This record gives sequence, C-alpha cells and structure tokens, in this order.
Amino acid sequence: MLHLRIMAPAAMTDEILDDLDSDCAVSGLTVFRGAAVRPPGDLIMAQVAREGANDIVERLRERKVHQQGSIELANVDTWLSRKGFEAEVRTPGSSSDAVVWAQVAQRAYEDTELNWTYLSFLTLATVIASIAIITDSEILTVGAMVLGPEFGAVAALGVALVRKRYMLLQLAIRTLVAGFVAAIGVTILLALVGRGLGWITLDDVIGPRPNTAFIYTPDKWSFIVAVIAGAAGVLSITSAKSLGMAGVFISVTTVPAAGNIALGVVFLNGSTIWGSVAQLFVNVAGMALAGWLTLVLQERLWSRVSVRRARHLVVPRRML
Repeated sequence: MLHLRIMAPAAMTDEILDDLDSDCAVSGLTVFRGAAVRPPGDLIMAQVAREGANDIVERLRERKVHQQGSIELANVDTWLSRKGFEAEVRTPGSSSDAVVWAQVAQRAYEDTELNWTYLSFLTLATVIASIAIITDSEILTVGAMVLGPEFGAVAALGVALVRKRYMLLQLAIRTLVAGFVAAIGVTILLALVGRGLGWITLDDVIGPRPNTAFIYTPDKWSFIVAVIAGAAGVLSITSAKSLGMAGVFISVTTVPAAGNIALGVVFLNGSTIWGSVAQLFVNVAGMALAGWLTLVLQERLWSRVSVRRARHLVVPRRML
C-alpha cells in the first residue's frame, strides 16, 4: 500500500478527484480545499494499491500536476483496512512485484549524486580492499565489498536507458568514473606512504595470494556472477522486498579491483594493473547489462498489467 499526496491548483481538484475515485486501486480518498499555501490550492490524499500506482502517476503527469503542484508517494509499512485489502485484490498484479517507476527514478537520481558521503564510502572501501589484498584476507575483502556504494550508480545506468533519461545516464557515468578515480588516487597516496615506511613490499602485491587472486584474474565466471548480481540488485531496488542487497554487494569485486589497481600503480606492475582494470570493467559491464535487461523485462511485464487495468477501469465508467 502507498500513500499518495497531491498539492494541486483548485481548478484541477475536481478532475483529479473524479479520476482517483473511479480507479479500482484507490481505497481511500481525502481532500482539504484551500489547505495548500505554496503553491496555493488544495491538498488531496489517497491510499493506493502499489500495483496501480504507475497508471495513476502517469495520468497525473499528463495533467501536468507535477508542474503546477506536487505529487508525493510514500510506502505504508503497516496498514489495517478492509477497503485497502479489497483494492489490492481488485488491482491486477502483485504488490511485491510491482515496479513504481517514480520511486525507482527518484532513488536512481539520489544514488548517482556525487557528494562527500559517496566519495568517502568508496574511498574507505577501496583502502580496506587494498589492505585485504596485502594481507590476503577474505574477511576484509567482503567488508570492502559491502561498504562500497557504487551499485546504486551502476543500477542507475539501466534505469536511465530504459526510461530514456539521458541526463541520469550522464550523472551515473560521471559518478562512477569520478568516484573510482578519486578512491584509487587516495589509495595510491596511502600505499606510497606504506611503501616508504616499509609496510608494503612488491611481494605483497605480486606474491601468492590464494584467497584474493580472483581480484585481478577475470574469467567467464566473473562476468556470469556480475550478471546474476546485477539482476538480483535491480530486483531488490524495484521490488517492495529488498532482502538481497547485501548478497549483491558481496558477490561483485569492483571495489577490490580498484584497490588492487592502486597497489599496482604504486609498484608499477602492469599485470596487476591491467588484470584489475579488466576485472573492474567486466563487473561493471555485467551488472549494468543485467540491470538494463531486468528493467526492460519488468517494464514490458508491467505494461501488460497496465492494459489489463485499463480494461477493468472501462467497465465502471460505462456504468456511471
């Protein structure tokens, strides 16, 4: 169940109310006339079955409500309502499977913002990954994978292509490139300090590392895992259930590869650098491709659900 809140000019209110009242996905509807001060107008609130949110938002956008007022959607974690239950039963689709594109796009823009928090987490994760490589520690490698924030920007690549938001595509690419360049740069400086103090040697970088050798040796399994992880990650983002995100972070080796690139640069070891660059590219490409394909499939499936909903809505309108 979603809570829908609309601020709209008074001239639009009656049309919006009629549209919402005739939609089978709406279980509750309230209007406060004259309640909105900026912009001046009315406040409309509704309880909407998650499965029907896309069609409602699209109709509101066609009326340009978002340009003259605002449209807000919020998840309702706990609700008790017979009418709400009946609305979910009437509305085609499953609540957990429903993709609310407005929420997905909003999250994609937030995850691609190149800010201090993103750069800090990515840098810290890359530094931890480099320490994991030096100590050949699987535990630290997993910790670096979980700490890295880059998956949101990778998933945004697919969202941008599917929803044709090319500004989002540019932002996602900028965030990924700038983020990894900054993280690798800081890690290189710290590794140089460690080398100067004698804490890191060439043998630590190119010597036998049975637990972390996969970081710079990409193969077909690297791509397969990235594809599976990318699909699972996008499903976690678009679904009402997001239990699989931690597993996605642990599955891919983007951050560890970045840490290994930094160590390779410090010791000017070409095989380490290019092996890690290949691993990083394979993982990002695999996740981006899988994310895009998953979103395309979801969009096509939900377009069919929208058609079914349209057929359901035609009947009550004719009966009026």
